[in-house]
Amino acid sequence: MGSDFLFWIAPFGAVIALSFAYVFYKSTLKLDEGDDLMKEIAQAVRTGAMTYLKQQYKAIGIFFICAFIFIGFLSFVLKVQSLWTPFAFLTGGIFSGLAGFIGMNMATQASSRTTQAAKKSLDGALRVAFRSGAVMGLTVVGLGLLDISIWFLILKQVYHSNFHIITTTMLSFGMGASSQALFARVGGGIFTKAADVGADLVGKVEANIPEDDPRNPAVIADNVGDNVGDVAGMGADLYESYCGAVLSTAALGAAGAASASLSPKATLNMVMLPMILAGVGILASVAGIYAVKTKEGANQKELMGALNKGINLSSILMAIFSLFVIKILLNNSGIGYFGIWGAMVVGLMSGIMIGKITEYYTSFAFKPTKFIAEQSKTGPAT
Repeated sequence: MGSDFLFWIAPFGAVIALSFAYVFYKSTLKLDEGDDLMKEIAQAVRTGAMTYLKQQYKAIGIFFICAFIFIGFLSFVLKVQSLWTPFAFLTGGIFSGLAGFIGMNMATQASSRTTQAAKKSLDGALRVAFRSGAVMGLTVVGLGLLDISIWFLILKQVYHSNFHIITTTMLSFGMGASSQALFARVGGGIFTKAADVGADLVGKVEANIPEDDPRNPAVIADNVGDNVGDVAGMGADLYESYCGAVLSTAALGAAGAASASLSPKATLNMVMLPMILAGVGILASVAGIYAVKTKEGANQKELMGALNKGINLSSILMAIFSLFVIKILLNNSGIGYFGIWGAMVVGLMSGIMIGKITEYYTSFAFKPTKFIAEQSKTGPAT
């Protein structure tokens, strides 16, 4: 099995991710949205979120037009950048914004449906919430890896074995994604904090309305801010981080191969490896999504166990199949494939450990949170 064939795991994984995201999206929309009040509140949040995002994207669009013209001047007039750089920058921003938009749309559609599902079944509510969240994740990695794969195929046809130019040009659309993420994350964060403080001051202090009461318009604005900042902004941020991780690893592969004077074939394999592993990771993640389920009457610990089951399954599958991919690509290159696989496994384990440590210090089931709760009995200052 040649490396050229293995490369197609990357775009195939991207298409699979987008396909499952579409399936989960459509299946969520078929569910009951709840009673009239639930529909009214959900629609108000959805309308507000879309209105905000439309205004924000107008401002971001002006920035990207100006940036595109400036980078184009550097590329076509001064010729200090690759001719492909302005277009790569633009596509990075567009796909990043699209990922955030799709995720936010799914979040506003799923909120009332999750509440309605919780009235009937805990497991049903978990599946609705988790799979609607999976739409965001799958869209981010699907669009990101598809963008990377397409650009790699185009630049490889143009520059052939000049992997230094290929990887540095591809990094430029990571900059476009970063710019989009900056606007979405910071703008959404400012909006939601302003709405949150306003809702508390006017609602609880002046009007004596309970917190998160929908009669307070600022509460709707607060929920709008949560969606545009923590969903759309987070989606754009994750897209940038995901693409940056894959592209920086590819650039390191090209630089490492050059310093070790590897053959063009071995260098190609080093550059393609992170893209192929990303495709393998998508396939493993889809399998993990279907492993998340729980029994009726489950407590918080059992719910977390259901989520961990999906994470653990995905990680195990990733570790197993990536070993075969790395061995095939690097076996005859003069590079120790087992060390690279070990580094990847350490990364997987680190991600799991970070989650476990965070859970220990934030979950009510463990000592740190119980200790704080016990101390609060003597007064809020304690």
